[in-house]
Amino acid sequence: MNWKYIIKRLLLTVIVYVILVFIYSVLFNSVLERTIRVQIQEKIQAEIMAMTDMPSDQVRNYREQRMKQEYDRYELDKPVLQRILNRTKRTLTFDFGNATHMRSKTGEQNAWTIVKETIPRTVILFSTATIINLIIGIMVGIKKAQKAGGALDKATSIGTMIVFGMPAWWLGMLLIMFFGYTIKIFPPGGIQSTPPFDGFRAFLDQGYHMVLPVITLVILGFWGTSFLTRNVVLGTLQEDFVMSARARGIPERAVLYGHTLRTAAPPITTMAVMSLVNSIFGNIVFEGIFSWPGMGNLYFTAVQQQDVPVQITLLAILTGMQLLALAILDIVYGFLDPRIKVGGRR
Repeated sequence: MNWKYIIKRLLLTVIVYVILVFIYSVLFNSVLERTIRVQIQEKIQAEIMAMTDMPSDQVRNYREQRMKQEYDRYELDKPVLQRILNRTKRTLTFDFGNATHMRSKTGEQNAWTIVKETIPRTVILFSTATIINLIIGIMVGIKKAQKAGGALDKATSIGTMIVFGMPAWWLGMLLIMFFGYTIKIFPPGGIQSTPPFDGFRAFLDQGYHMVLPVITLVILGFWGTSFLTRNVVLGTLQEDFVMSARARGIPERAVLYGHTLRTAAPPITTMAVMSLVNSIFGNIVFEGIFSWPGMGNLYFTAVQQQDVPVQITLLAILTGMQLLALAILDIVYGFLDPRIKVGGRR
């Protein structure tokens, strides 16, 4: 492994991350500062309203003085580029600041605290569904590749085309109507019962509420995984070294798992890792349908309320995870497949 390449790849990831955070700061600068100015005016006006006995000339001086203090506090008196660069620096050092409208469950205004509450909820739902998707999809894909053109291959290929044209929200609504309202065996939404349980019963209750959204995600997800796995494995099975292994009398199971899957590991690993990383991002529409209080739902609420600090916090965290995952995959490729040159040499 070329260590210089690893260092360069990680350094490139950091540079790209800095550039993207700067772009986020530029794009959100106007909306954020307009919101801050409105809040400053409302705050000062409330202070003046509380001072009923203050003469009009003192009110004007007080307003100007307080405006100057607040503008200095939020750096609104600085040049635009300097404000954007300072905001980029704070974001890169994980100083996300306070939300403009939203609050955490404990009443805190800190943007990171608000986002941090939703991360476990999104991770546990989407990562659970993704792991099940990968297990079922890879197993089915291998079987499809072993008997390409057979009944299983044809049936699942038709199913893949049908599911790919099926909107997630539509299937989710159907399952909610049937399992949540018709036969009523699963809750139609939410993350816990009302009133909530305590201790281990709360854990079981959350798992019970996860069943329906996980089933929906698995139904939608494993078809694509199996189709990709089938094509990758099938292509590898037709390689000369696999044919040679079969000609030497090596058992089919050993050929499949010892030769084929090892060679097919890079694209399958890429799919698996990126699916897990993307699962953390949540899904705005999906979480909305099932009333799941995750990161997707939080981002939608932040957009509605124009809470820019929360939006930037979510984007910064998710962008960093995405870039880091891509860098790690790029490096791991060299370990998984010796045919791939890492850093320009082997």
